[in-house]
Amino acid sequence: MRSCLKVSSLFVAGLFFLLAGCSTSEPRLPPKTQSWSSPAPSVLVKSYKMSVGDQIQITVWKNPELSLSEPVRPDGKIAMPLIGDIMAVGLTPEQLAAKIENKLASYVKSPNVTVILTSLQGHAFLSRIRVTGSVEQSMSMLYFQGMTVLDAVLEAGSVDMYANPNNTKLHRRTKKGMQSYDIRLKNILEDGDMRTNILLLPGDVITVPERSF
Repeated sequence: MRSCLKVSSLFVAGLFFLLAGCSTSEPRLPPKTQSWSSPAPSVLVKSYKMSVGDQIQITVWKNPELSLSEPVRPDGKIAMPLIGDIMAVGLTPEQLAAKIENKLASYVKSPNVTVILTSLQGHAFLSRIRVTGSVEQSMSMLYFQGMTVLDAVLEAGSVDMYANPNNTKLHRRTKKGMQSYDIRLKNILEDGDMRTNILLLPGDVITVPERSF
């Protein structure tokens, strides 16, 4: 009987240390060179296609009277001298330049057109930060350089009474696909432990789970 109690005690003790070890395991975080030293967009777009509201600058070489700067209209078009309306939405700057050159060829000898995006309203949507789950208010917010996890969570009103904050995840799109990282939000909010209060990148999604009752 005494030996059974001894074995049980050892089992309980071992289980306690195992759980303790799990609870203090190091969180999985992105490489420091990626999110601490040189922030860069996490929304990877091979070639940006223009959206309504994007401000574009069109330069026709040696023809300043044909050059212009204007936003893409709600119908997706822009108005060019000589050639009139031309569809811009869904095209890359290079594709739009080639399209304009093709249409101007009837009026200008060997036209050389450059299209530059000066304000990316469509990109602003792609780069927004999202906070969802057990927070006071799920939010989609504008990204600003220097934002941290804590900034975004406080913007969403902090966690609610049902949250399991230390199991929070940050989801980030990378060249290797979507990656998830561990955020110890309770440690950040209550203990001032900022090890997982990482810098955010455009397009990041923070999810705060509920406790299991």
